[in-house]
Amino acid sequence: MSVTGLAADQPAPRGGGWVGAEELAGGGAALDAFLAWDDAQVLRDYGTRARPDVVASFALHRYAWPVCLLITVPWFLHRRVPRLPVTHVSYDRTAGDMRLAVREPESFACLPGDPAAALPGARVVADEEALRAEVRAAVAEHHEPLLAGFGPRMRRRGRALWGMVTDEVVEGLWYVAHLFGDGEQERARRELELLLPGATRPYVGSAAFRELTGPDGEALPTRDRASCCMFYTVRPQDTCATCPRTCDADRVSKLVAPAAS
Repeated sequence: MSVTGLAADQPAPRGGGWVGAEELAGGGAALDAFLAWDDAQVLRDYGTRARPDVVASFALHRYAWPVCLLITVPWFLHRRVPRLPVTHVSYDRTAGDMRLAVREPESFACLPGDPAAALPGARVVADEEALRAEVRAAVAEHHEPLLAGFGPRMRRRGRALWGMVTDEVVEGLWYVAHLFGDGEQERARRELELLLPGATRPYVGSAAFRELTGPDGEALPTRDRASCCMFYTVRPQDTCATCPRTCDADRVSKLVAPAAS
C-alpha cells in the first residue's frame, strides 16, 4: 500500500486503474468497472464465480480497509484526525499493490498542546474523547456516500453496511499496529475499545475483542466481526478467525496454525 499526497491545486490521477471515491459513490460506470476487477480476481484466484452481491462486498472491503487507515493511523500515531471527504481520495489496485492519492486535508482535529495546532485548518478539541468523536465523524463522513453507491449492489442496507465499516476500522488498525513495534498491537486494541465501546451510531456494536485459550494455556486474542465478508460463499471451509460463522474451537486452530508453521 502506498499513499501519494496531492496539493490543493494538483489534479487527482485518472486513467489506467485510477478511480475517484466520488465516482464510486455515484454508483455508475466507474463502480461497474471497479466491481468487474473484483469479479475477475475471484475467478482467477479461486476458480469460481461469486454472486454479484458477494463481489460488491469484496470490493467495498478492499476499498474501505486501506481508506480507514488514512484516518485511524494519524490518530493512533500522532493524535491528529484529518477530514477526507470522497472528493479527496483516489484509488488504484490494478498495478499489483494498493495505491492511494490523497488531497491535502482542508482541516484536521488535534489536542491542546499539539505543535500542529497553529497550522491552517487545525481544530483543537478538548480531550481524548472529543478526538475519538472526530475519528468516528471523519470515517462516517467519507463512507456514507460510498455506502449509498455500493449498498444496492450488495443487497444490504443500514446496519449491515455500517457493520462492515465498523469491522474495517477495527481490523485494519489492529493488523497494521503490529508493524509499528512491540506492544503497539495491544495498545491499538485498547484504543479501539475506547473508540468503539458500543452505541456509537452509525457504527454497529463495539470493537468486540476477547481472548481464547490455546492448547498450551496461552491467551489468543480475537474479536467477533459485526458483519460477514461473505467469503464463505466462495470457500465454505476457509472462513477467517473472526468470522461470526467460525466456532471457538476452529478459531483456536486457525490462530495457532501460523505459529506452528
